[in-house]
Amino acid sequence: MASARLGRSIKRAPLGFGTKVSLVFFLGLAFVVTWWTFSSPSASAVSSQRSSFDDIEALPATPAPRKGKEQSRKKAHQKKPPDSLPKNENSKRTAVGSKNDKKEKEKKKGGGGGEIEQVAAAKNETSKPEGQQDEEESEEKVDVEGLEEVTDSENATDEDMEEGVDANAEDDAGEDNLKNRSKKKKKLGPLFDPKARYTWKLCSGKTGHNYIPCVDMEGGHRHHERSCPRTPITCLVSLPKDYKPPEAWPERESKIWFKNLAHPKLSEAIKTQSWLNLSGDYLFIPSEESEFKGGAQHYVSSIEEMVPDIEWGKNIRVVLDIGCTGAGFGAVLLKKDVATLSLGLMSDQTDMAQLALERGIPAVVGNLRSRRLPFPSSVFDAIHCGECGIPWHSNGGRLLLEINRVLRPGGYFITSTKHGDIDAEEVERKQESKIAREECMTALLSSVCWNILAHKADEVSETNIRIYQRPTSNDVYEIRATKEPPFCRENENQDAAWYTPVKACLHKVAAAIEQRGTDWPEEWPKRLETFPEWLADSEDKLTKDHEHWKAIIDKSYLAGLGIDWSNIRNVMDMKAINGGFAAALASQKVWVMNVVPVHAPNTLPIIFERGLLGIYHDWCEPFSTYPRSYDLLHADHLFSRLKNRCKQPIVIVVEMDRILRPGGWVIIRDKLEILNPLETILRSLHWDIRMTYGKDKEGLLCAQKTTWRP
Repeated sequence: MASARLGRSIKRAPLGFGTKVSLVFFLGLAFVVTWWTFSSPSASAVSSQRSSFDDIEALPATPAPRKGKEQSRKKAHQKKPPDSLPKNENSKRTAVGSKNDKKEKEKKKGGGGGEIEQVAAAKNETSKPEGQQDEEESEEKVDVEGLEEVTDSENATDEDMEEGVDANAEDDAGEDNLKNRSKKKKKLGPLFDPKARYTWKLCSGKTGHNYIPCVDMEGGHRHHERSCPRTPITCLVSLPKDYKPPEAWPERESKIWFKNLAHPKLSEAIKTQSWLNLSGDYLFIPSEESEFKGGAQHYVSSIEEMVPDIEWGKNIRVVLDIGCTGAGFGAVLLKKDVATLSLGLMSDQTDMAQLALERGIPAVVGNLRSRRLPFPSSVFDAIHCGECGIPWHSNGGRLLLEINRVLRPGGYFITSTKHGDIDAEEVERKQESKIAREECMTALLSSVCWNILAHKADEVSETNIRIYQRPTSNDVYEIRATKEPPFCRENENQDAAWYTPVKACLHKVAAAIEQRGTDWPEEWPKRLETFPEWLADSEDKLTKDHEHWKAIIDKSYLAGLGIDWSNIRNVMDMKAINGGFAAALASQKVWVMNVVPVHAPNTLPIIFERGLLGIYHDWCEPFSTYPRSYDLLHADHLFSRLKNRCKQPIVIVVEMDRILRPGGWVIIRDKLEILNPLETILRSLHWDIRMTYGKDKEGLLCAQKTTWRP
């Protein structure tokens, strides 16, 4: 009885209804958490799902009809094809962009007070290097490698070089920033709204068909510095009347359809320049004539005679030509295997840089004033300024110090002036005496320790040519009479060049063997595939990257996309990494502008080291070139990397339409979630979709621009 009473005494009272519900709720919550933990893949797992596309069968050499393409796409990914254009062309365009209002934003100002609101840039995370795939390849398959989500260099430094950002500041947030960026990435919506519809209009008639948004102002005036409009450009630039595609190379170098770039200032220049011959509708530029009296060939040969160490196309491969008075200098050097980039100044109202691009000669529009040039430090083998009237010694010699920054140690600075106009000054300095100007220049050259190699008055070209050389060692700086200009800070980022002001300080020469700039590159073309000591750790990766892109070019791009490469001369790689795409095209009759986005790892020095041309740029803004400059644009995962940056990603497509000539081509490799709506956008622009291909969330789109304008 006692035990029975004890049992009854410890028996628990039945649980209430509320208690039971609470218990079931907590058990269910524990189950959900456990399930989520073991089933949800991490971001790193997703990014490494696909690193090779060797098993993709060969792409057809002929364009496929849209119906067949849609059936193929459905079969490959079980996805519906992009919606076709609506029958009502007047339907309103919906807003495109991110819907996440909680993103951290910053105001980025262009010169002249223009502001563009952008999502704050996030540094790229280190990823598996491109090209480290299985080496087994089938000769009968088209190589469609490189469709990885992240293809940036493993060892490259990620520099944030935008205005208002201290490129030298250390990131103290560490892992917390990575977690925050990961969280933000999950909240992002699609880059392009797949349900959006697009209607287009032409830009204002005041801008004209040669409109450069960040250079030109309405009314025919130009900014002194790069200054982009406050409102993103979403209008289309008009075409010149009776526009015609350029001639095939090399005929286009000397024969141009004048209506493609005709305007009053250029017409006036033709009347005064004997080397420009207008005959009917064509502008002829005889190869033996140029802006240099006696011809550019004689001018270039004179420089080589003055300094025998200058061997064009061998130890001198990458050259910057400031002023672009007619690109005759660059045209002659092209025949000597020298890659010369002509810098057309914003003050040039005759638009000689546009003439150079129409001829198929590398050129870009810029200025040399208060901001750094958009190039890394110590990359140009030589810099030339013909008939140069730039006041190098004014404002503390800042402009010459900027030349010192981008010139390779041991590199050559070549300047020429007309007889009787040595070291010409700007207008406000013209009253100064010639002796005072020469004394200032001499003092400046002494302070930066440049060696004067030669000074010659050439009677044939009627120019005074001077050649200087940048020091190769810091020892020479120890014997300076004065310490002005002072040395730049040791921790300053010399490569920061996007809206970065020119500083009145002197950069030292690299001293350690593992530093860039200590050794002169190999002679061309060996330097394309031979890497210096400072790239020793990346040599295997760069070699595989070169082989990777060479396979893509040979097996797919040259023969498998339907592109007539005889009509391709000016090419742009919109997101170059190590220059592999351009290096693979080195044997073709093209030149490639390698664009390294300012938010991406800083691989532009590697590109220059290989003897290729390149530039920094932010694709949320228009590029500094004339409309219809390029024959082919290549974008490898450009859009997916700009997903969290540009306020209106549609401006990238608008800019591609502006800088690509009618009849020009685009090759875009990216995620299918981006390519599908992008195809719809290109169709709304009446571009011809020549080929699409996709597999495992990655794909390729090849399209050709037409002459259609709204």
